[in-house]
Amino acid sequence: MVIIRAVGTILLLAIFCWTPAKAEELVMFEQAGCHWCAVWHEEIGPIYPKTEEGQRFPLRRVDIHKQAPEDLRAISKGHFTPTFVLMKDGKEVGRIQGYPGEDFFWGLLGQMVQEALNRRDEAS
Repeated sequence: MVIIRAVGTILLLAIFCWTPAKAEELVMFEQAGCHWCAVWHEEIGPIYPKTEEGQRFPLRRVDIHKQAPEDLRAISKGHFTPTFVLMKDGKEVGRIQGYPGEDFFWGLLGQMVQEALNRRDEAS
């Protein structure tokens, strides 16, 4: 009985103390009234979550005029919107400032995703 309680206690401690790795995500810094943010949301927004990139790097929207969330305070929000920052393991992998149009966006995002994958391979 003592062993069962000890194992149960260890398991509970492991569950409460375990900290998952930070998620991979695409952070979109935006602001109200931003024309190019609205264009991005119209052209890319509906399909982004359905893509491989969107599955792997879910979109996180952050208003540049509000205080940044604690986990994003170490990176620059930039001054232009939209600014897209690809995050991997809590670190910036790359960024796109502005919205250069659908074709350029996907190409630039693809390059950043490849960089994130290369970093993972180098760490292994």
